[in-house]
Amino acid sequence: MSHVVITPVLLPLCTAILLLLLNRSGTIPRALGMAAVLAQLGLALLLTALVSDGEILVYALGHWPAPFGIVLVADRLAAWMLVTTALLALFALWSALQGDDITGAHFHVLFQLQLFGINGAFLTGDLFNLFVFFEILLLASYGLLLHGGGRHRTRAGLHFVVVNLIGSTLFLFAVGTLYGVLGTLNMADLARKIADVPPENVWLVQSAGFLLFSVFALKAALLPFYLWLPAAYAKTSAPVAALFAIMTKVGAYSILRVSTLLFGAQAGPIAHLFDPLLPPLAMATLVIGALGAVASVQLRQQVAYLVVASVGSLLLAFGLGHAEGIAAGLYYLPHTTFTAAALFLLADVIARQRGASDDRLDPGPAIAGSGLLGALFFIAAVAMAGLPPLAGFVGKLLTLRAALDHPLMFWMMATVLSAGLLSMIALARSGSLLFFRPAAAETDAVVEQPLALARRTAPIIGLLLLGLGLMLGAGPLTSAARASADQLLQPQVYMQAVLAPGGLH
Repeated sequence: MSHVVITPVLLPLCTAILLLLLNRSGTIPRALGMAAVLAQLGLALLLTALVSDGEILVYALGHWPAPFGIVLVADRLAAWMLVTTALLALFALWSALQGDDITGAHFHVLFQLQLFGINGAFLTGDLFNLFVFFEILLLASYGLLLHGGGRHRTRAGLHFVVVNLIGSTLFLFAVGTLYGVLGTLNMADLARKIADVPPENVWLVQSAGFLLFSVFALKAALLPFYLWLPAAYAKTSAPVAALFAIMTKVGAYSILRVSTLLFGAQAGPIAHLFDPLLPPLAMATLVIGALGAVASVQLRQQVAYLVVASVGSLLLAFGLGHAEGIAAGLYYLPHTTFTAAALFLLADVIARQRGASDDRLDPGPAIAGSGLLGALFFIAAVAMAGLPPLAGFVGKLLTLRAALDHPLMFWMMATVLSAGLLSMIALARSGSLLFFRPAAAETDAVVEQPLALARRTAPIIGLLLLGLGLMLGAGPLTSAARASADQLLQPQVYMQAVLAPGGLH
C-alpha cells in the first residue's frame, strides 16, 4: 500500500491547520503556502509517474479493506486532474501574492482547504466521501468568494451558497437511496452490485443516478444549472476566480467517473444511464455560454460565460462515451482551465489600468502598458475561442473527429463551430473596445510602474505558456489522455484493484 496516494490530501490539510495555528500575516504564511503548493505539484507528478504504466494505487485508511473501510484510489485520470489542479493553484497563488491575499482574513488557510477538498474529490473511492470533499471545497469556496468583502460579492455569494446547499441535499438523497438499495457506497463495490440489482429496484437506482447527475451538472454549471456561475466568478477577486476555473471540472470529473464506473456498459439494465442526457445538454450549454459572452457588458462577466461554454465543449467530448471522445475531453480540460484562469487575471489587470472605467466593455481611457496587455489578450482570446494553432483548436478538432460516427454528428459540428464563431466575435469586440477605441479624454488613464505591471502579468504569462506547452506536447499528451480513457472504459480493472486487497471476489 503506497502512502504517496494520501499525501496530496494530507499536505494541504496540514498546511491549513499550521497556518491557522500561526495566525499571522506577512511573509511566513505566504512562503508556507507557496511551498505547500510547489510540494503538491511535485507529489502530483510523482503519482503520475507511478500510475503511468496502468497500475491503480489503492490506499486503505486504517488498513480497513474495501468495501468496509475508506479508500483513496489513484489512477491515470486522478493523477491527470491532480497535476492540472496543482499547476493552476501555483499561478493563482502567485497572483494573489501581489496583494489580493491581504484584503481579508485567512486567505491562505482557505486556499489550502480548497485544495484539500479538490484533491480529495479526485482521489476518493467512496461516494459518501465524495460528498464530504464536495462540502469541504464548497465551504472553503464560500470564504474565498467573499474574500475582500463588498456588496456585490456578498449578493453573489448568497446565491452561490443557496444553490449549492440545494445540490448538497440532493446528493444526500442519492447517496441514501443507493445505500438503502445496495448496502454499500464504495464505488467499486457499487459497480459490482449495480449490475445485479433486482428488477424491482432498478427504478430506485435509476432515480439515484439521475439525482447524482443533477448534482454533478450543478457543480459543472451544465444547463439549466449554470445561472449561479457568471455572477459568482465575475464578482470575486481575480486569483480566486482563477482557482475557481477548476471547480466546474470537479463536476465534469464526477460525471465522467460515475458514468464509466457505475453506469458503464457493464451495469446491466442501468447501463449508459447518462448517455441520452449529456450530449444535448452539453450542446445547449455551449450555445448559451457563447451567447452570454456576446451579450456581456463587462470583461469578467464575459470570461465567466466563456467558462460556461467551455463546460459544454468538455462534456460534449465526454458524452460521446468512447475512448476517442473522452481522450479529446481530457486533453481539452487543462487547456480551458489554464486559459480561463489567465483571462480572469488579465481582466483584473486591465480593470486596474482603466481607472473608473474598470472592466466595462465600452470606450475608456487609454490603457497604460497596452502593448503588453493587448498582446496577452490576443493570445488568450485565440486560445479561448479555439482558433489554430493553439491547444483549444486541437482539443475541439479531436472532439469533432471523435463525433463523426455519432447520431447527432451534424448538430455537434454545427454547435461547436457556431459557438466558436460567437466566442471569437465576442472577444474581438472586447479587444477592439478595450485597446483600439479609447475615449477622447485620456487624463484618467492609470499609469502603473513597469515593475509592478510585470509582477502582475507574470502569472498570466505562465498560464499562457502552459497552454503553449499543451500545444507543443500534443502528441505525448493526447497519447496519455487516450491511455486514461482506455483505463476508464475498463471498470473491472478498477474494481479488481480496489476490492482484491480485501479478499472480496
